[in-house]
Amino acid sequence: MFNPIEISMKILLVCLGNICRSPIAEGVLKHKAKQLGLDWQIDSAGTNGYHIGEAPHRFSQKICLQHGIDISRQRARRFTAKDFEEYDMIYALALDVYREIEKIGYRQVQMNKVYLFLSESKEGSTESVPDPWYGDESGYLPVFDIIEQTCTRIIKRYR
Repeated sequence: MFNPIEISMKILLVCLGNICRSPIAEGVLKHKAKQLGLDWQIDSAGTNGYHIGEAPHRFSQKICLQHGIDISRQRARRFTAKDFEEYDMIYALALDVYREIEKIGYRQVQMNKVYLFLSESKEGSTESVPDPWYGDESGYLPVFDIIEQTCTRIIKRYR
């Protein structure tokens, strides 16, 4: 495993559009890593290009701000095959996203770097972080809580 105190870790968090789940995960993991002085580079992306260049969803920003995390400067970008080379670990926040990552990198698949995000908090889990995009503001708090708990586990595991 990695020893992030001796080396810099590069982590990418991926969801569908890169405006709801993965920006929250990026913000939370960056916040936790910074609090501990870890030299981790953390980014997020989406497997589709519908929101390239957009800021995170307003409810994603709001729930993060309520927890002291500002994600307003993030901008959505699309996951590409080059990300396999750039990152040490890639977390898919949903099973369909995991499968899309596999398709995107079909020629240079390095799936040994790709994990389902919730498998960090539930060993062997194939569960997805619920997508709050399809609901109202009330759906963002449970998603934040799931992400926050899993980011805590990631920090504990690789710290």
